[in-house]
Amino acid sequence: MKHLLAATVIALALTASAATDSVRVVKGQVSDYYIPVVTNYDVTGTVTDTNGQPLEGATVMWLHSPAHCNTDAQGRYTLVGTDGDTRLCVYYPSKEMTIVVREAGRRSVNITLPDKTSASIAPPRQAAQATLWYDPHQRNTTTYCNPLNISYNYEPWNNNTRQGGSFRSSADPMALVYKDRYLLFSTNQGGFHYSTNLSDWDFATATFQRHPADDDECAPAAWVVGDTLFYTGSTYQGLPIWYTTEPYSGRWCRAVERNTLPTWDPHVFLDDDGKLYEYYGSSNEYPIKGVQISRQDFTPISRIHDLVLLHPDHHGWERFGMNNDDEVTLKPFTEGAFMTKHNGRYYLQYGAPGTEFKTYADGVYVADHPLGPFTYQQHNPMSYKPGGYVRGVGHGGTFADRHGNYWHVGTCMLSLKYKFERRIGLYPTAFDADGVMHCNTAFGDYPCWNADRNLPNPTDRFTGWMLLSYGKPVTVSSTDSTLTAASLTDESMRTYWSAQTGGTDEWAQIDLGQVKTVRALQLNYYDHHTVQHNRASDLYYQYRILASDDGRQWTLVVDKSDNDRDVPHDYVELRQPLRARYLRVENLHVPSGGKFCLSGLRVFGLADGPRPAAVKRFTVSRDKADPRNAKLTWTPVEGAYGYNIYYGTAPDKLYHCITVNGDTSYDLRGLDLGTHYHFAIQALAETGTSSIVKSL
Repeated sequence: MKHLLAATVIALALTASAATDSVRVVKGQVSDYYIPVVTNYDVTGTVTDTNGQPLEGATVMWLHSPAHCNTDAQGRYTLVGTDGDTRLCVYYPSKEMTIVVREAGRRSVNITLPDKTSASIAPPRQAAQATLWYDPHQRNTTTYCNPLNISYNYEPWNNNTRQGGSFRSSADPMALVYKDRYLLFSTNQGGFHYSTNLSDWDFATATFQRHPADDDECAPAAWVVGDTLFYTGSTYQGLPIWYTTEPYSGRWCRAVERNTLPTWDPHVFLDDDGKLYEYYGSSNEYPIKGVQISRQDFTPISRIHDLVLLHPDHHGWERFGMNNDDEVTLKPFTEGAFMTKHNGRYYLQYGAPGTEFKTYADGVYVADHPLGPFTYQQHNPMSYKPGGYVRGVGHGGTFADRHGNYWHVGTCMLSLKYKFERRIGLYPTAFDADGVMHCNTAFGDYPCWNADRNLPNPTDRFTGWMLLSYGKPVTVSSTDSTLTAASLTDESMRTYWSAQTGGTDEWAQIDLGQVKTVRALQLNYYDHHTVQHNRASDLYYQYRILASDDGRQWTLVVDKSDNDRDVPHDYVELRQPLRARYLRVENLHVPSGGKFCLSGLRVFGLADGPRPAAVKRFTVSRDKADPRNAKLTWTPVEGAYGYNIYYGTAPDKLYHCITVNGDTSYDLRGLDLGTHYHFAIQALAETGTSSIVKSL
């Protein structure tokens, strides 16, 4: 009786819907498809050329419909249509395919076809040319530039994308060496990226997604035991732990069906003695936790330890807010635990205060045992980058390259279309003679030498190539709405310019002001009117870069007209120096129906002339009422476009760096109570850097 009653209710609902929407149920049965009730009628007319001569055999069809007819000897056609068919598409050999808009109800439409102006509606395909400065057929990059140029996956179709549209994102990275390759794991990628030099990255599929609106694997953990690679993601309810010995094949097996611990933001650490530990937690209430787990079934075999809890009342950098300036909205979050062992000591890293802020950073506690007790390192945060083009370096992981040099990979803030829209940055890291762990973010978004060079000192990674594009005038082919060309050179990843289309006639041109020596370029694409969710195999960018001394005679420098790689932050290292004043980027292809759109057109190299003078009257005024804050001011240096502020806990430990462009002050709110700091500053100019001077 219940089933009969339910069927009656469904039938009544469907009948009401049919009456409202002018639909009828097929064959009187309850069905999930409907045939609209419409009025069909003939649409007639003639098809002629521009001289009025009838065209016999022209194809007339409704756009995006299989219905079509052909014209007779007098060029006449008859096509059945409805009021909903409003666009006629007409084709004839040697004529331009033409689309004519028809008003609803209009039953006679005459159409004129112009002669075809080109042999094809698509640009001709051709092989990219090698030049003196770039060879598209060779990948021998020796430098890299943040954000990492990897194929960031698009966010799935969910509530995060409904308001701002499609966007790429990844975060919560960790990296390791597996069989002489660097493997990079991060949130929502459907696999992992891999490289042999940390500059050129490829992608391997390893997806475990169960629902199309979910992240694939959030904040994943990976670890190596012998020749086996293990992998799992964040979970409160239990996920499998997978393993493989051939990760590039896409084949993974389950080591266990379900992890028993509520391990959000997990990290699994294998100690030298063969014992396995797990660290986890992401909360603004609960601390980071640690436990020894079984190597057989990954269940706990020790008590669970509370290890790290935030103390924002003492540690200024742990405070919530874009500039550690919000102690009201929410308590800060601690997350992203990661363990590194060096010289017998254990360095437990953790992220704070929130991934959507430029102050997102990783701190570190140190112990003599993997489960503590841990002591807060005086030099904290360990990784910190609140200034420059790429900002934020939190919830990351530390690994040693094949030379034994350390690197830290972390989450960078973008937070434009959605608060969790993020990128990934890579920074050289080291331990000093006193065992202090520090990450070098100075020149962290400039070209730096990659892992092929054995450079134990992180400061030696910087190439010395300066930013030549900051604030430079840009002319463009077109502009969509208010997205002006000034955004291309303002050194903000959170502003962008877009052309009106994604076509081959769109371009952007920068004037460097005078002829300068160019060593590298970075094209930071952004998604405007793109329709893409999750990963696809046909995502790629194609473009050409030309150079000129006078803006009239142009030379091809970089040709990526047949590129098939997904390069959303494409970094191009030139094979030899280029002397030029003007640079022009010509768009050839952007993916997924988007418009030609860039958040930054960055140029690196050197201008002619002397280095800038040293900064004068650099003062630091620490807030007496709240010593977590300090006001930094200085006198501008002629020719300088920016400044690097260095500070640390000793004159020889100035490990923190904040890049400030176009200003002569900074509001620092990341200091710890009870810690004495030393400060210094350096001017940045297109001709190089100044000497470093200490504060007054």
